[in-house]
Amino acid sequence: MKLNLDRMESPLGTLLLVWQAENLHALDFSDYETRMTKLLRQHYGIYELYEAIAPANLRVALADYFAGDFAALNRIPVKTHGTEFQQAVWAALRTIPAGQTRTYGELAQQIERPAAVRAVGMTNGANPIGIVVPCHRVIGANGTLTGYAGGLERKRWLLEHEGALTPSLL
Repeated sequence: MKLNLDRMESPLGTLLLVWQAENLHALDFSDYETRMTKLLRQHYGIYELYEAIAPANLRVALADYFAGDFAALNRIPVKTHGTEFQQAVWAALRTIPAGQTRTYGELAQQIERPAAVRAVGMTNGANPIGIVVPCHRVIGANGTLTGYAGGLERKRWLLEHEGALTPSLL
């Protein structure tokens, strides 16, 4: 599979955008490039990355998001490979509005798999499209921040940027 790679500056550091046609296939931080390539191998098997500038719609929507237009993420078409369960979790993540959070248990309920809380957590951690598929909006059952592949400081920044931080998340 041939995929394109672009690098874009953001308030959180350099973003890696992996895309093909108009679809975003992966988004990660440059200091987590190894994690991204591992996820790409898991999802696509053998692939090749070619340096190229991402389509304007992807770059503009991300820039708009960082400028405060949180709905801009909804304009970004995504394409991921994964199991039916993973696809359901990632689709559910995209329904969490900016400024709000959900717990792993609430996501499990939403996809009608209430006993799959741990599997939801693992799938959330394997999300290849950070920020756009907003896994940062998932918190622990006790209302505290939990792990984030880009680091808890980035998660805290994203939630603060979106206005979702509550005293328990500080």
